[in-house]
Amino acid sequence: MARVDRELFSTEIVNRGIEDSGPYAGSVNISVRVRRALPDFLSSVDLKYVKLGYHYLISSGFYYVAAPVLCGILGVEIGKVIAWKYSSPEILYVYLGLVPRSTYLVDFACFRPPDEFKISKEEFIELARKSGKYSDGAIVFQEGVLKRSGIGDETYLPRAVFRPEPTITLKDGREEASMVIHGVVDELLSATKVQPQDIGILVVNCGFLSPTPSLSAMLINHYRLRQDIHSFNLGGMGCAAGVIAVDLARDLLAAHPGQYALVVSTEAVSYTWYDGNDFDMLLPNCFFRMGAAAVLLSSCHLDRWRSKYELKQLVRTHKGAEERSFRCIHMKEDTRGARGLSVSKDVIGIGGNALKDNITTLGPLVLPVSEQLHFFNNFLFKKETSKPYLPNYKLAFEHVCILATSRKVLDEIQKNLDLTDEYMEASRRTLERFGNTSSSSIWYELAYLEANSRIRKGDRVWQLAFGSGFKCNSVVWKALKSTRQHSHNPWIDPLRVEARI
Repeated sequence: MARVDRELFSTEIVNRGIEDSGPYAGSVNISVRVRRALPDFLSSVDLKYVKLGYHYLISSGFYYVAAPVLCGILGVEIGKVIAWKYSSPEILYVYLGLVPRSTYLVDFACFRPPDEFKISKEEFIELARKSGKYSDGAIVFQEGVLKRSGIGDETYLPRAVFRPEPTITLKDGREEASMVIHGVVDELLSATKVQPQDIGILVVNCGFLSPTPSLSAMLINHYRLRQDIHSFNLGGMGCAAGVIAVDLARDLLAAHPGQYALVVSTEAVSYTWYDGNDFDMLLPNCFFRMGAAAVLLSSCHLDRWRSKYELKQLVRTHKGAEERSFRCIHMKEDTRGARGLSVSKDVIGIGGNALKDNITTLGPLVLPVSEQLHFFNNFLFKKETSKPYLPNYKLAFEHVCILATSRKVLDEIQKNLDLTDEYMEASRRTLERFGNTSSSSIWYELAYLEANSRIRKGDRVWQLAFGSGFKCNSVVWKALKSTRQHSHNPWIDPLRVEARI
């Protein structure tokens, strides 16, 4: 096998214990497991994604270059008729109309479930065993996955998933969704002092629970939102849907200026729960945990002073045209008819390819000119025996929030992007404390940075999310102010805050 092919695989020695029977009874059974690993980003760069990044850069930059020129010409023409001082308001109005509106993140909140939902890894296995739903092999498999997952002992799960009953009902899913969604929206509205009637755009994303009426309709009913609200409910889009929801809200704010947009990202863990014995479908049980995030966006210029962040770039990469990518994460039924989410063993390699394409497109939008020149010089004039130059993305961002999927995935991304432990801290701590909360995970990570007073005015934050399809999405925010600790932050102990007050 060629060297470049070997780099796409990783090996793992698995101790399967002592053979109980057969000709090898009493001997140690050891096997070698071969898995696909993240591709070596240095080994190949697809030029079409580089071109795509510069296309986005030139397209958005055209407005900022052309607007002043057009306004200057208009001012000269108007100046021939009336005095300049009388025409300046009209020119300012035209300029603001030509330049795309900025999207501001006023504030966000993440749901922290009550302590009664906390579950340790030991209790997880104990309840799974008592439920009677799993074979001994399935129990051992889940125990091993949890041990290597990077998840701690204070994550949250609804106990209903361990009931002896054969299936989780739609009622269970609705009750969980109602608790986390209403809880997080209450916190956000309380923090921003925005009235429900002021919200003109609503986008809710939840991968698997898609009831009728929808979750967005549930929010409209609960908060008595206005009749002319633009509401959308995104389903089946996986962990990357949080960035997609922000993208949709940005477009809607551009079409309907002067509105507030509420984005809610969650996943109903109870409704995705699998109670069978197929290993590929047991993986989500081990990683997914309860959580939700609510984000308030605005495109109004007057909201800049009170907002925390400004949206700078958003890049979405969809690999669904490739059959392997399309099928690597999908919902199915096992041989007994039990429904669950199946995760392919190739998902890390597929995700790595999607990540490579996404950051190749993102690079021209965020990297300093010096890094881009260095990259192109190496790309165009490199020797055949040398590897292409990987730009230093640490020069583009002060903070990185990578979807907290698993310890192995975070390790691979850190190695391939050459990120320091400090850049990975928010992702690793979120995985340990809250587990994989799906599309809301990147918001728990940003909340961690705020809780530790890491965000300073002018800092750039890169949120990176992966999802079924297969998708890799990036969004970049610029901090408009230095953040302080807030009582609605999920990382802040409310009892400690009350005692300090």
